[in-house]
Amino acid sequence: MVLLQALNALAKNNRWQLTVAHLNHQLRGRSSDGDERLVANTAKALRLPFVAKKVDVKHLARTGRLSIEMAARKARHEFLAQAAARLKISHIALAHHADDQVELFFLRLFRGAGSEGLAGMKWQGPSPVNPKIQLVRPLLECSKERLHEYATSSKIRFREDASNASLDIRRNLIRRELLPMLKKKYQPALQRTVLRVMEILRADSDLVAGIAEEWLGRGTGVSPVKSGSHGQEARATKETFAKLPLAIQRRCIQAQLLSQGIPADFALVERLRTSPCRRFNIVPQVTVECDATGQVHFQESASAKSKTDRLEIDLADGAGEVLFAGKRISWRVSRLRTFRRPGPRSGREVFDAEKVGGGIVLRHWLPGDRFQPIGMAKAIKLQDLFTNQKIPRGRRHDLIVATTVENEVFWVEGLRVAERFKLTPQTTRQMIWRWKPGKNAELRVSAHHVRLAQLKNVRRKQN
Repeated sequence: MVLLQALNALAKNNRWQLTVAHLNHQLRGRSSDGDERLVANTAKALRLPFVAKKVDVKHLARTGRLSIEMAARKARHEFLAQAAARLKISHIALAHHADDQVELFFLRLFRGAGSEGLAGMKWQGPSPVNPKIQLVRPLLECSKERLHEYATSSKIRFREDASNASLDIRRNLIRRELLPMLKKKYQPALQRTVLRVMEILRADSDLVAGIAEEWLGRGTGVSPVKSGSHGQEARATKETFAKLPLAIQRRCIQAQLLSQGIPADFALVERLRTSPCRRFNIVPQVTVECDATGQVHFQESASAKSKTDRLEIDLADGAGEVLFAGKRISWRVSRLRTFRRPGPRSGREVFDAEKVGGGIVLRHWLPGDRFQPIGMAKAIKLQDLFTNQKIPRGRRHDLIVATTVENEVFWVEGLRVAERFKLTPQTTRQMIWRWKPGKNAELRVSAHHVRLAQLKNVRRKQN
């Protein structure tokens, strides 16, 4: 709330256009709803646009096998990035502060993080969901105590999250027990000391990352020779990688794993580094190896590759429901009398029905598929988008893809809608699209929709 008031005070002179976004995690019942009302009322008083969404984070954590904290973080970033892309907003301002940094340092220290993790959050960096959108943290150097004092003196209304008092959450244990003890018995200036260490680690980490990127050919350096090359050049590359400082070797391997959406824990990095040309199973149906030149190679088993499930659906009835690849998908076409951009909602998207056309195809990702998410200037390979979104290789072929009968992708499960198919002021008919886990994994569809689709398919072949 302090961040909102500060940005609003600075907006006019800097020509900023602000939108307030709030995700209701539905974790604390009426209290969560009260948080949303406060933010909505404040945005209204400031005459700022307001975007909100409700997400059942407990369900998300259970189905995704995540902790509540990780599920909530994932939901927040997805909501904020999707809202920003839809509204053509390039920056998202977050209110992380200095106390958050210190707590994060100890959380990551206990997990055995390296210098990159211990360096904490950056003042500015790309969204983990959409790299084209930048996250900024203007309050990162301010302590929570200072922000609390400012809120009180400026009479800024805010609400405390009751879950912050729960000692079942490790971050709260660090905040309420460990840090007070360290300040009292070991270092009264703990926050200043830890933040200084984090700043040193950040500079060291950035240097190592830069050298690793140059080695991998992502910067201004020369790409290493690919495995399978012959001659003195290949031998020189092999010898050079072996002579790289240990930190650079590790970062080269880590960067390649992360680029494919694979968690790069220390044990895996070390196995690959110390056992060149040996394959390891990392996720179901995917193996990985690191050759002697430092190049990491991935291989999917036959069962992990393109799935052949395919379903053609006729949209003539204007509404229907199918069960495909374990998901229950429904749609409804209606007239759009008043244009309004649809707000983000879990398990629902809205498309321009005229652009979708009279039939669609449900299938899985195929090599060569291209997709232009809303907010992007042009279509890119779906494989590149999966990499940017850090979607694990083992999951990519499970995602459902929806295309027009002309094979143009307009929806990918879990990603933003396609730019060309979004609602505009010129849209006359909309298609409301919903999906959720089905009761079983069988592919089931209305016989009427299948029959219509088959008849149309026969006619196309005859023509």
